[in-house]
Amino acid sequence: MHSILWFRQDLRVNDNPALNAAIENSNQVVAVYILDEQSKNHRQLGGASKVWLHYTLADLQKSLKEKYQINLVLKIGKSVEVIGKLFAETRAEKLYFNRCYEPYFAANDAIINKKFNTETFNASLLVEPNEVKNGSGEYFKVYTAFYKKCLSSQKLRSPLKAPNQQDKGSKLGVSSLKLEELKLLPTKPDWAAKFKKYWVISENAAHENLEKFFHNGMKNYSDNRNFADNENGTSKLSPYLHFGQISPHQILSATQFFSQVKPDLEKGGEKFINEIYWREFSYNLLGNFNDLPKKNFRPEFNNFPWDNNSELLHKWKWGKTGFPIVDAGMRELYETGYMHNRVRMIVGSFLTKNLLTHWKNGEEWFWDNLFDADLANNSASWQWVAGSGADAAPYFRIFNPVIQGKKFDPSGRYTKKWCPELKDLPIEYLHNPWESPELVIRAAGVELGKNYPKPIVTHEKGREIALKAYALMRKN
Repeated sequence: MHSILWFRQDLRVNDNPALNAAIENSNQVVAVYILDEQSKNHRQLGGASKVWLHYTLADLQKSLKEKYQINLVLKIGKSVEVIGKLFAETRAEKLYFNRCYEPYFAANDAIINKKFNTETFNASLLVEPNEVKNGSGEYFKVYTAFYKKCLSSQKLRSPLKAPNQQDKGSKLGVSSLKLEELKLLPTKPDWAAKFKKYWVISENAAHENLEKFFHNGMKNYSDNRNFADNENGTSKLSPYLHFGQISPHQILSATQFFSQVKPDLEKGGEKFINEIYWREFSYNLLGNFNDLPKKNFRPEFNNFPWDNNSELLHKWKWGKTGFPIVDAGMRELYETGYMHNRVRMIVGSFLTKNLLTHWKNGEEWFWDNLFDADLANNSASWQWVAGSGADAAPYFRIFNPVIQGKKFDPSGRYTKKWCPELKDLPIEYLHNPWESPELVIRAAGVELGKNYPKPIVTHEKGREIALKAYALMRKN
């Protein structure tokens, strides 16, 4: 019996329920990845996501071939049409796939489930949208309550082991595009080449990163996760998690195990699990408020008088604001496809509250430049920092980038790494170079307005304008 195994955001062989079912219930398996940016309302992948996807598919192709003699078929087009042709070509009896929860995926999946004989699974979430309800039978809009309910009511499955090695590949010779034909990598200029310095993109690398984090970062995670100058303070698993090279069940199970065998990791482990559930909460919001990526969760923000100055937005994007911690974060993003989580909050607050620029502009830039450009997380987090989302930070909580820089990059290591023109500034002036005495800043080789920008706004003035705008919104 032939079956079709459809890969999407589950690009791994371990803890993959759809793969296990296809291998166990089929004589021959046709595995397929469809680059579908043509189906209705489908959001195209950002540039950074395409790069990560390219290397992830290469790794998955290798794993499937080595373990199961399965060739990963690569296609471009509308999923329902491609799958229909595969059914006709292979005379397959069943389609196996793991569910996705973005609105356009869910709508497309509903069509596919009606049209074909399918069996679907949850491989990417601990909690599916609408699985956990509050006392009124509604979905949770406050994270803490959601998290507590999950911990008290959930029965989580154990991660699945990959099936034993065996020959399950189709003998039909199904046609496939070459990986290069998907055109996921940029050509001229090849701005993606730099990423190889910072990442190993594979399923094995995801688990190696997790183990490294357990040994070097989890013990003090609850404190160190906020410090941008601590390279071991975070796990950096988010891109692997988004593309499914590691599952939340694997992360949770391993974290609980390490916390039990090493009690000194328990506190950090609890906080790490808490962060994993923030991703779950984001999917809970998106699954129940499908317009989260484009509409304010709190409708009163529809009246907010955004300024949306294109020149200021451009300087923010390219790390030329004159606020070192903001510029460091934006430069890290473009250079590595990643940004430290605390710094994400700082740059988000700066954009929406100091520059009075709509959060959608920031969400779109992150979507294009982040390896972990997850629709639910990205949308929920931007709305949170802007004040327009569920359980959001109050709008009047406006981060001071100077104070934030001094507090969360106290050594200056992070800022100096990404803003090397400031590397010789004394730490007391690193985050506020415009306040440095003339002799000091000159000795450091810094010329404001020449080799490092002057501040494009003053925090105090920006804060005052933002608060006035917030008050005006509340009156309307």
